[in-house]
Amino acid sequence: MIANSTATPKPRSMKAGARNVLRSNDSASLWNCTLSPGWTEQESEILRQLAIKFGIGNWAKIIESDCLPGKTNAQMNLQLQRLLGQQSTAEFAGLHIDPKVIGEKNSKIQGPHIKRKNTTIVNTGGKLSREELRERQAKNKEMYEMPKSAWDSIDLDELRDMNSLKLKKKEDKDALKKQKLTQLKTKLTKSQNNLKKVQAELKQIAMVDPERVAELKKELSRASSPLSNEVSVIEESPAKKQRTS
Repeated sequence: MIANSTATPKPRSMKAGARNVLRSNDSASLWNCTLSPGWTEQESEILRQLAIKFGIGNWAKIIESDCLPGKTNAQMNLQLQRLLGQQSTAEFAGLHIDPKVIGEKNSKIQGPHIKRKNTTIVNTGGKLSREELRERQAKNKEMYEMPKSAWDSIDLDELRDMNSLKLKKKEDKDALKKQKLTQLKTKLTKSQNNLKKVQAELKQIAMVDPERVAELKKELSRASSPLSNEVSVIEESPAKKQRTS
């Protein structure tokens, strides 16, 4: 197991906001389990396994497991909604179910009364009473909860290793980018130094042989070389000025 050096943020509550409000232009298309911003397929799979192991919405235990460092309960709740294919998660609270099973079921629900936001079904009906919610939770537990042996067998160390491997790949990619940037800077510095040498040599030639500078300018112009601009700035050499004065 690889220890994580960064401190895990404390859980934060989901803020109420416009993202949970149904708009007239919200899609009625089928669920396709898209990722929330900032999530990878691998992180989504880790969240799925954690939801099975600890139960839907048990964010304290999920964050304590340190399998998804840096993710808040608000971020995880949004991605869980996409896995479930519905915004309301209360009817599954505490249940050890596979979110994708519910997501597949919701993907088959169609009709003019179905509205989706961020690919998840929006609850457009009235709020369930406590009794209705308990009944629905009991029914979902009977229909979808996985056996205890299944969620007990989920290895947290393996999930941490999955995330550590992802982080290592990102670090390697960042290191490669940094190396290439350093190489480019070195080449640029070398080119700038070479250009300065050429400029100095041209100035020396202009002092003693301005006609030669004119010939070089023509040659560089024909070759469309950027050095022709450098020659033009020394077109009137001190020696030429002295001769015409």
